[in-house]
Amino acid sequence: MKIDARSVARILREPGALRVILLHGDDSGLIRERARLAATAIAPNLDDPFRVAVLDRDAADRLDEEIFALSLAGGRRVVWVRDGGDSLTAPLKASLARPSDTLVIVEAPGLASRARLRALAEAQADCAAIACYPEEGRALEASIRQMLAEEDIRIDPDALSWFAGLLGPNRAATRGEVEKLALYAGRGGQLSLDDVRMCIGDAAGVSLEDAAFAATAGDRAGADTAIERALAEGTSPIAVARSLLSHLHRLRRARIAMDGGQSRADAMRGLRPPVFFKRTDAFGQALSLWTAARLMEAAEQTQRLELECKQTGAPDLALCRRHIARLAATAMAGRRR
Repeated sequence: MKIDARSVARILREPGALRVILLHGDDSGLIRERARLAATAIAPNLDDPFRVAVLDRDAADRLDEEIFALSLAGGRRVVWVRDGGDSLTAPLKASLARPSDTLVIVEAPGLASRARLRALAEAQADCAAIACYPEEGRALEASIRQMLAEEDIRIDPDALSWFAGLLGPNRAATRGEVEKLALYAGRGGQLSLDDVRMCIGDAAGVSLEDAAFAATAGDRAGADTAIERALAEGTSPIAVARSLLSHLHRLRRARIAMDGGQSRADAMRGLRPPVFFKRTDAFGQALSLWTAARLMEAAEQTQRLELECKQTGAPDLALCRRHIARLAATAMAGRRR
């Protein structure tokens, strides 16, 4: 059966009588994390060879043997298949026709929507098909908050918004950055915006923010250097587009406030989260170079960039570099007006 997003956490905590959990989608980090949660719900010690068997996609011939093996230590067994594909469909279907309390967890990143394995898991009442796609917006912020709550750590709203805007579309990378924050704050701690900036000051996201501020301020050389650094540090092109879009929207809100009679300083102070004090000069420079209409046009172009980067086989790195260059050129043209 297909599991909706609201039920995923409950299913992973309490698999119940489920015999198969299929985890598919584009976020391999989220797939692995959810697989681990489901496995530990059945076998708390994942290093126990009597209760946990980990197989790769080429081990389909061992699947039946592992599913019906006896647990010498008692309790349900887990068969955890990594990088699964359609070759598992036939042996899984055959195993479901025979009684067993073993839970089979299949990681299947990139599995096609019409794959036979996915069709089987969605059709069977004792199977769960769970989609694992990159989180964004409020869903991403909720996940970050939950990860920190595991250590009884609270984070200020402006810090959470800023931090979420830096992250790429991979759950493993997100958790790694959250773990840095948790170590910095300590159990029961509180994270402010300044804390978060200080903690991840060397992260790829800061290079990405450098690129956005430099491009909109008309600093072509600085923008080129920063985007190359961000891409080299593993920032995804989609994350580039989303960060740029967030920055352009903030600029536009401030520009509209200025057009309504506010001073530049007041317009910047009115943003939430506020402009970081080390960025105020670049942000103010950008406000003097862009009109609200041009910022809207740039935002629409950036949305198209994200869509283009999502196309299979698209030259996404080249598209990002070109887009950054265009933003810087537009800003420089504003100086000449």
